[in-house]
Amino acid sequence: MVILLRESLENNRNVKVHKGWESSCGKSQSMRTPFSLSKDYIQFLIDPFNRGGPIGYYWEFFIMFSTPPLPSVMSPMSSPFPLPHFFPFSFFLYSHLAMVLKSFIEVHPDSHFSIQNLPYGVFKHEPDSQPRPGVAIGEYVLDLSVIALAGLFDGPYLRNSDCFNQPNLNTFLALGRPAWKEARTTLQKLLSAAEPILRDNASLREKAIVPMDKVQMLLPIAIGDYTDFFASKHHAKNCGLMFRGPENPINPNWFHIPIAYHGRASSVVISGTDIIRPRGQGHPTANSLPYFGSSRKLDFELEMAAVVGPGNELGKPVDVNEAADHIFGLVLMNDWSARDIQAWEYVPLGPFLGKSFGTTISPWIVTLDALEPFASDAPEQNPPPLPYLAEKESKNYDISLQVSVVPAGQKDASVVTRSNFKHLYWTITQQLAHHTINGCNLRPGDLLGTGTISGPESESYGCLLELTWNGQKPLSLGGTNRTFLEDGDEVVFTGCCKV
Repeated sequence: MVILLRESLENNRNVKVHKGWESSCGKSQSMRTPFSLSKDYIQFLIDPFNRGGPIGYYWEFFIMFSTPPLPSVMSPMSSPFPLPHFFPFSFFLYSHLAMVLKSFIEVHPDSHFSIQNLPYGVFKHEPDSQPRPGVAIGEYVLDLSVIALAGLFDGPYLRNSDCFNQPNLNTFLALGRPAWKEARTTLQKLLSAAEPILRDNASLREKAIVPMDKVQMLLPIAIGDYTDFFASKHHAKNCGLMFRGPENPINPNWFHIPIAYHGRASSVVISGTDIIRPRGQGHPTANSLPYFGSSRKLDFELEMAAVVGPGNELGKPVDVNEAADHIFGLVLMNDWSARDIQAWEYVPLGPFLGKSFGTTISPWIVTLDALEPFASDAPEQNPPPLPYLAEKESKNYDISLQVSVVPAGQKDASVVTRSNFKHLYWTITQQLAHHTINGCNLRPGDLLGTGTISGPESESYGCLLELTWNGQKPLSLGGTNRTFLEDGDEVVFTGCCKV
């Protein structure tokens, strides 16, 4: 699985975005990867690159901060949808299987969108065209509205559905897992090398298969509500040590409750959307008034998020052992954090302006079915959870993570952390079940973030707040120091999971 996140930010000003840079840092003079982003967004996908090897995923995640004006060498690739500001990221998921289903569409061995993946997104073909659902295959997007119009979704769940003639995926999400599986089976068959229905119909292919560099990706879901959890024990402990001290770093309730806060759905945006460095109050020094201005402690957070499928009726909780059927898939999520603003405001009601200024998600959603080969046992929970959170099978996903930083003006990256998704204490199914236990009704398209993913060692912390211990321990990166992100810095997240 590969995650690429590149983001740009500047104090109090919109930052420039250029689309389609082919480099890990967005600078043409320092290309170091074979990946080419056709747009500033997250791609979340599966692709075979070692067809005789074990099952595995690999990902990279880039963040870039730069101060406009950008150097002239950072020319954007040509595109019908030039974006004025830069805030992109991509999520790539690879699967390599001993026996691989092949598509009639040419898919390069290093491509991120194989027939094994088929992640879902929403796109526009022309600036004035209607949004429509699609799946990624190779360097193309398959227009699901065209496939539906041709009557090729002919199974019992999708035959009479208009779910692929909608501006987002919410109607499809609401149909549930049987419909999701039917769609996946149908699409893999249609795109397979052995199936002539689409392969040999030139007119249908021309309508249904669109070059990926000719589309504009949009938010794939209409997000009614967004919740961010606090599911990493190690992250919770470190934050407690910094702000409360060693006597009680983790509040006792944390071991019984999947703690979360209700975020701001309106500022959840697709990668490529403008973002402005937040302003707010910071902690006063001595007898002075609180500081007011642009955040001085801008941080990344390594997170993933579950996309809710079928919801539940108000007053009817979801059983924890049935919660997976209410999760369509996962996206990569960066819950931007202004640590100075957050530290001053979080008592007594929790995050507010330090978080609500922007949260960025992937345009491509990978289903839980695609991730299933990489399921792993969740950590032991002690004390045991209350019965409503006790799972018959408690699982996470074994995803190794690495974060590197390329300081502004430099070419070489320095690794700052290595972590793993399996370190999460509370599973995504426990998070969903707890969210509904009071009768709260979730709806299709709701977003549930995991919170920062940190490991047990100092080398595995998932954000700069922890890595620099709130700025007290600067990181040495190729001869320069960092406590928090500065304009022009590039942050690279990489990860790999294998079974």
